[in-house]
Amino acid sequence: MDYLWLVFSGVIMGLVAAVPIGPVNLICIRRTFAYGSLNGFVSGLGAALGDGVFAAVTGFGLTWVAGLIEGYSRAIELAGGAMMVYFAWRAFHETAPGNWNEAPDKENGSLAKAMLSTFALTVTNPATLLFFTGLFAGLGGLAGGAGSFLDAGFVVAGVVGGSAGWWLVLTTMIGLFHARLDAGVVRLINRSSGLLVGLFGAAVLIHLALKLL
Repeated sequence: MDYLWLVFSGVIMGLVAAVPIGPVNLICIRRTFAYGSLNGFVSGLGAALGDGVFAAVTGFGLTWVAGLIEGYSRAIELAGGAMMVYFAWRAFHETAPGNWNEAPDKENGSLAKAMLSTFALTVTNPATLLFFTGLFAGLGGLAGGAGSFLDAGFVVAGVVGGSAGWWLVLTTMIGLFHARLDAGVVRLINRSSGLLVGLFGAAVLIHLALKLL
């Protein structure tokens, strides 16, 4: 087995998971505009690690974990939807200070919090587990099975690396505009992204409510 191919396959999975616009993307983009590239990248890294968790569950054949996630899928969806609504509320009501370009120094003190928030948001989306199950199946059934743990490990590492690479490129490019924005533009970005993330969260909660009826 060509381990370079396995890593490359994982990188493609990570990119496929990270690139589509969703609530995590909006949060990372908003934080990059508001606080700079470092905060945006660390937030994206939290999402990459979350993708890695689901990839590991699938790749290592951890069926008991998958069953646990599926068994508590409604509670997990509720937590994820509520988190999105909370992030949306925070973003919509956040205002940039007059000397807002000093915000990165203040915000970078909570990089761990930024990473944990996007990690939590990523792992509270059970649909991602099904997504990675399909991707692993497309790679010839690397998930589980005797002698496949090393193979799956290379793929999982590629997933995290591919996703993290995307966030590095994206936040670096967006960060180039960070110093050029004034407080009014940052406020508009906060409110726009907050509105969109709130719509994602509301959709999750409404979908969950309809399933319970």
